[in-house]
Amino acid sequence: MANLEIEGRLVQKLAVQSGRSARGDWSKQEFILEYKEGNFPASVCFSVWGADKVRDLERFQVGDQLRVSFNASSREFNGRWYTDLRAWRIAPLTQDAPAPQGPEPVGRAADSMPAGFAPAPMRQAPAPTLDDLQEGDDLPF
Repeated sequence: MANLEIEGRLVQKLAVQSGRSARGDWSKQEFILEYKEGNFPASVCFSVWGADKVRDLERFQVGDQLRVSFNASSREFNGRWYTDLRAWRIAPLTQDAPAPQGPEPVGRAADSMPAGFAPAPMRQAPAPTLDDLQEGDDLPF
């Protein structure tokens, strides 16, 4: 499966849920991340499973900018489908992240790209040589 990642702002942490199953004790916590979808904000609900992942989520506060790596899975129950977005890594976004290089491609504004995707870097044109700068009659018009 492809690596799924999204960047956004933590807007809410829901209460920790826990219980006991045939496999032992379990704990889970859900959180809401807001990201930019076109010109408007969108929200998505993620879950973390296990006491260690719940502890990892405790270190982040509402308002923090995060990068979430996750797996998506769906299951059917009584004719309805339920989707789970399970976060397996949560990292703070740093201000010193490398900026994309080169100009943005025409017709592919960053705002129109789906969350988690970035435009491919454009190739730089080679530097002009002395022959390119000399005038001549080889113009195409």
